[in-house]
Amino acid sequence: MRVFKGKNRTVQLTRAEALKCTPIKNTEIKEERLETGEVLLTYPIRIRPWVADLVRRFGWEGNRVQSKKLHLDELGTTVWDLMDGRRSARQIIKGFARKYQLHTREAEVGVTRFLRILGKRGLIGLK
Repeated sequence: MRVFKGKNRTVQLTRAEALKCTPIKNTEIKEERLETGEVLLTYPIRIRPWVADLVRRFGWEGNRVQSKKLHLDELGTTVWDLMDGRRSARQIIKGFARKYQLHTREAEVGVTRFLRILGKRGLIGLK
């Protein structure tokens, strides 16, 4: 009998399975195109319940939605633009490698790391 429950474990995908997935943008994100052509993403952040309770007790406006901004550089903007809901991660990597004249493996390392960061922030999901 287990006394303590472990954390919910996430599903581990193999490399091939992960590259077949299609990144989907979160619909709550506001996307702003800057004059430089780069993208500025604004997304809501989740406040933990105990923090929200503490904030309410001190009279702060708790119903105001908190948000963060993420400024994507040229490379991040390229990957963001390639995510159209139809392309798989592998297709995005190939398009990125073609545009910047990189080896596919080199592009894969950078793009998958970027997608992982976006996923941890809740900006994308995988389908």
